[in-house]
This record gives sequence, C-alpha cells and structure tokens, in this order.
Amino acid sequence: MSTLIRKKNNYFDGLPVSKKQMFLFVLIVFSYFFEQMDNNNFAFIAPALIKSGFLIPSQVATITGIYFLGMTLGGLLGGFISDLIGRRKTFLTAMFIFSSMSILNGTTSDFGVFLIARAATGFGIFMMMVTSIAYIAEISPGESRGKWQSLTAAGGFCAMPIIGMISRAIIPSGPEAWRIIFYIGGLGFITFFLGLIYLKESPRWLVSKGRVADAEKVVKELSGMDVDLSDVAKTTPPKLSTSEQLVGMFSGKYLKRTSTLLAIGIPATIASFALVTWIPTLASMRGFTLEQSINIGVAFMFGGPFGLLISSSFSDKGGRKIPLTITILLTGILALGYAFVGNNYVLTLIIAFLLNAASMSYGFIAMAYAPEHYPTKMRNTSVGIINAIQRLAVAFSQPLIPLIAAGYGASGVFIGVFALFILAAAVVFFLGQRTGGVPLEQIE
Repeated sequence: MSTLIRKKNNYFDGLPVSKKQMFLFVLIVFSYFFEQMDNNNFAFIAPALIKSGFLIPSQVATITGIYFLGMTLGGLLGGFISDLIGRRKTFLTAMFIFSSMSILNGTTSDFGVFLIARAATGFGIFMMMVTSIAYIAEISPGESRGKWQSLTAAGGFCAMPIIGMISRAIIPSGPEAWRIIFYIGGLGFITFFLGLIYLKESPRWLVSKGRVADAEKVVKELSGMDVDLSDVAKTTPPKLSTSEQLVGMFSGKYLKRTSTLLAIGIPATIASFALVTWIPTLASMRGFTLEQSINIGVAFMFGGPFGLLISSSFSDKGGRKIPLTITILLTGILALGYAFVGNNYVLTLIIAFLLNAASMSYGFIAMAYAPEHYPTKMRNTSVGIINAIQRLAVAFSQPLIPLIAAGYGASGVFIGVFALFILAAAVVFFLGQRTGGVPLEQIE
C-alpha cells in the first residue's frame, strides 16, 4: 500500500515533515549558526585591527578578497566532492575545516598565517553552504523547500546579531580581545560531533549512486514510511563523469538556466557582500565612533534572521521568481536610502536593520531557487560552480570598494550597490524560471 502512495510522491513530496526530519533541520540550524559566527566576525574585528595598527584599510580588502577566493574553491570543490562522496561526509569535513581555521586565526600573530587561515575558513564555510543547500532541497517536501531553506537559515543566522553583540562587548575591552571572537568560532566542533552521530545521507544522492536499498532505509527512518524507490531508480539518469557534469550545466537547456542564474547571482552577490563586509568600516569612515560603527553593524546583523523568518512564509509562492524579484528590488531601494542618510545615527541604525532583512530574504530564496534548476546527478556540482563564480566575482570586486569610497565617499559605494541589485532584479523578472512548490523531478 505504501508503495502505491510513494510511487506517486517519490521521496518526501506530499508528506508532512517528521520529527526526525525536523531534527536534521535543527542540526543544520546549528551548523549555520557557527558558520555565521565565522563568516561575520571579521566585519567587527576589522575596525579594531585598523585602529590598533595591525592592519590598514587596503589589507582589509586583501583579507576579504582572499577569503572569497577560499569560498570560490569551497564552492567548486565542495559541490563536486559532495556529488562524488555524498552530502554527509562533505558536510562534516567542511565543519571541521572552518572551525579549526577560526581557532588558528585567533592564535596567530603572523599576517601570512592569518591570511591563509582566513582563506581556509572561507573554503570550509562555503563547502558546507553549497552542500547544505542541496541537502535541504533533497530531504524536504517539494511544497515547502523554500520554507525550510529560509527557516533553517533564520535560526542559524541569529548568530549574526549575536556575534555583533559579543563583539561589541569584547573587542573594546583590550587590544588583543579580538582573538576571543575567533576562538568562539571554533565552537562549530559541537555540530561536527553531533553530525557524526545523527546526520543521514541524502536518499536522492544514494539513488543516483545506485544504492536504492540504502535510500529506502533513509526515507523510512526519516518519514516512517516503508517505501519502494525502484521505479524512481529506473528513471534516474546514469552517473556522469566530472567533465560531463561541467559540460552539462553549460549545454542544452541547462545553458540558459546557468546563464540566468549567473546573471542574477554575480551582481547581487557582489552587492550583498559589499554590505556585509563593509557596513561597520564605512560607518567609521562617515565619522561615527568605533562603538557607533559596531552598533550599526549589530543593527544590520539583527535584520538577517528577521528577514529570513518573514520570507519563509512566501518563499514558495509565485513560482519562487516573484518573491525573489521583489526582495532583490527592495534591497536595492534600501541601499539607495542608506546612501543618502548622512550622519543621522538613529536613521542609519533603522535602515541598516531593514537592509539586511531584505538582503537575507532574497539570499535564501535564491538558495532554494538555484538547486531546483538541475537534476540530482549534477545538482551540487552545478550549484557549487555557480556560487563559486559569484564568490570569485566578489573577490575581484572587493579591492575596488576602498577606491570607490575614497573617491566618492560611502554614499558612492551604496549607489553602486543599488545599481547592481536593480540589474539582478530585472534579470529574475524577465528571464527567471518558475520553480517553487513542485517536486524536483517534475522540474527536471
């Protein structure tokens, strides 16, 4: 009887989310939490390092650029590795890397070691990110993939304001206090050990590797249903070599999908990380004190989980492309408002909060959107490559930000951010595909 039901709804589509699935989502929440501790701590540490003379602004750009180069490699290799050896093993490896590298950043006094450790942190963070994006998509019901992408991120990204508050309390206490912030990032080992015990492999990945019985076992463990995935396995395309996966995403119908995702993601990602990385530093350049600059950064970080929580209620609507268009457009408008807010401290705090709320809303609607464009056999490799290209663009764009700020002020940076978001919103609206709310296999 269960076979007949599952024959129509492969995997988890059409089924309620079980307590065991919920537990895995909570595990991902914790992984996001510690990942975001490591991802956002440098934005708060950088002004203190500049003030102490450890760094100059151009070196902040160098560190940020190398960090995004690390993320680029994490996306390229992480996607490929997770398609090769599985989501679970790749996820755990990534957790180990970025947690240990954060600790190394806190212990070193050598700029070269600091630079390498920061690059390795970016590598691990983005390896984990591209893996978790595909993993959530593959263990969620088709009707609510976007909801669970946003909700898990909303919980995990509470780390953004928390790291801001911790930084505000600790960094001003002494010239070496910034090291403590990096040590806190090493708490990601908690999730690593929990994952060793409880994390399950993606059943869709197992079927793609011909391990049908193992996939059926995982689905039964998570959903409580005794399933038969033999028909699904018959329709699963044969395994692809690495070269076939790379060629596949840039050929046939996937060429348009890949090109559209890149045309959306490159300008939007450059704009987003200009905000995330430079908000406190640009505030300091506008004449705000160190404490005020950190407060503005904290307000910005508080907006993240708020935006993700709100967006989870509409992420799966409008075929995904309509809420994606609206949230990108709103982020651009708020960036333009930030450009002209001047030195009004209270208004700057409010706009910073709303700016990240909108930015994170679009970001995780996009996270749900990208994996829906590819089949399981090439999903994570393709998503990893797309995200890696976007991060590579960020790496090359970062050195331009202090130059723009020096020539046109902080307002010039935010006007540029506005233009990039408007471009991305136009691409989604006119060229984007509707993917939300239907089974992954139906999209394919």
